[in-house]
Amino acid sequence: MELTLRKRVLSWLTDNVSPSRLEHILGVEQMCIELARYHQVNEQQAAMAGLMHDLAKFFPPSRLLQMARAEGITIDSICATHPHLLHAEVGAIVARDEFGVNDKNVLAAIANHTLGSPGMSRLSCIVFVADALEPNRGNTPELVAMRQVARENLYKSVRQICEYSLRYLINNCKVIHPRTILTRNWALAIANQDKSKVTGHTSPRSEFEGQPLTNRAEQVA
Repeated sequence: MELTLRKRVLSWLTDNVSPSRLEHILGVEQMCIELARYHQVNEQQAAMAGLMHDLAKFFPPSRLLQMARAEGITIDSICATHPHLLHAEVGAIVARDEFGVNDKNVLAAIANHTLGSPGMSRLSCIVFVADALEPNRGNTPELVAMRQVARENLYKSVRQICEYSLRYLINNCKVIHPRTILTRNWALAIANQDKSKVTGHTSPRSEFEGQPLTNRAEQVA
């Protein structure tokens, strides 16, 4: 990312998110760069998506709904009653309109950074993983182990994070968006495929693999 653009984004974030959220964002940016190196993904794209992933995190519900509707984003019943779930898609709009980001892969990674999307790119997987596992999330034994998996197997990491999120949501009686389950099943199928290549066994391809990215919304911080 160009230094001038990064400074502009940081200045904007300073005025529009809390200090703790900015710390999280910087952690995500750094982990995106690290994972991009491990998985041979463009580091500049990863850094840009990581830095901009939470641009709309603190937008009020009315603004999220208005911007999503104006953009033609599908607002399902869950997002309609929980507008904060739209901040990922709206964040991609801000990245495009406020900062001139036209890279479709970067915009998709921003839009899919929490629930993911079946068939998403490795760049999107990296931002999805980094959002959940960046260092400021803590250093429990489980998180430390999950970070190691993230370096070794990107799709297994996506699956683990979906399951981690699902446990949290169930234990706290929170709404679950179906995208979480679809993303988990897709990542499981891809990870199993990769495993079969090593063992010599074959497994069926995911019914979701290769589908285009679809609109989705965030449900957890």
